[in-house]
Amino acid sequence: MNQIDVRSLAHASVFAAAFLLASSALAVTKDEYRATKDRIAADYKAAKAKCDALSGQPKHLCIAEAKAVDKRAKARAEADYENTPKAREKAVIADAEATYMVAKEQCATKTGNDKDVCIKAAKAAETKAKADAKAARQTTVAKADAKDTKRDADYKVAREKCDPLTGAAKDKCIADAKARFAQ
Repeated sequence: MNQIDVRSLAHASVFAAAFLLASSALAVTKDEYRATKDRIAADYKAAKAKCDALSGQPKHLCIAEAKAVDKRAKARAEADYENTPKAREKAVIADAEATYMVAKEQCATKTGNDKDVCIKAAKAAETKAKADAKAARQTTVAKADAKDTKRDADYKVAREKCDPLTGAAKDKCIADAKARFAQ
């Protein structure tokens, strides 16, 4: 694998990180999750069976690619099921690890310094993707915290506006503020 290939793997991992961490899709049900896991297991068995016809380095690469697809799919299914920033971060990390696993097998065909450079570049791409995943999760969590803080501040202002009122008007004002700001 040359450096262009490693860079494209790194870019692909960064895009995967951005997509997975930014997505706020609805969580899947437990039955959908189980069905997805069953499909992933069947797909892995089929992909691995195709590798049995090969031998040597092509077989090793084929198995690494099958394992990588399996690892990515399982992590994404888990992230969809849990639907949390941490689970999405884990999915991006699994993607980076899977990409590295395949890249190592691709580097195995090289020798000497070319092999060393190839492996170091693949490892660097993995490390960068993991760092991006962690930063993206932290950003997502910080944005959610800021949103909650802003909502709480707005609620306090709305409640304060209710103070001059009395009786049913005050109760209605407070109830409206609670409903509007999810308190």
